[in-house]
Amino acid sequence: MGNEAQIPDAAASVDFQEVQQSAQFQELRKRHRSFVFPMAIAFLLWYFAYVLLADYAVGFMSTKLWGNINVGLVMGLLQFVSTFGITAWYVSYSNRKLDPIATEMRNEIEGHEFDKGSAIKGTAK
Repeated sequence: MGNEAQIPDAAASVDFQEVQQSAQFQELRKRHRSFVFPMAIAFLLWYFAYVLLADYAVGFMSTKLWGNINVGLVMGLLQFVSTFGITAWYVSYSNRKLDPIATEMRNEIEGHEFDKGSAIKGTAK
């Protein structure tokens, strides 16, 4: 009824601004952005090149390669292949470069090293 124990919210006592200013968070953000931004730009260029070719280079895109398979169809299928490839590459990158830092930060947050009002890191109020 109304006598159930309340589970304390671990995140309520965390000073997230302090976490964001930590060297670990800065490194995590730098590593994430160094992969995501260049990869997003490269993929968007590849995607828009395909769209523009399909719209303005109809003769090139309809060039038959073998049977009823043409350049446009192959490039369209390569869009899917590149999407899955980028996803697999990001998962691998994240597992190697991002997850260890994120796990360490999570353990510190859950271990109350970033509690609001802590006088010394590692001690909770």
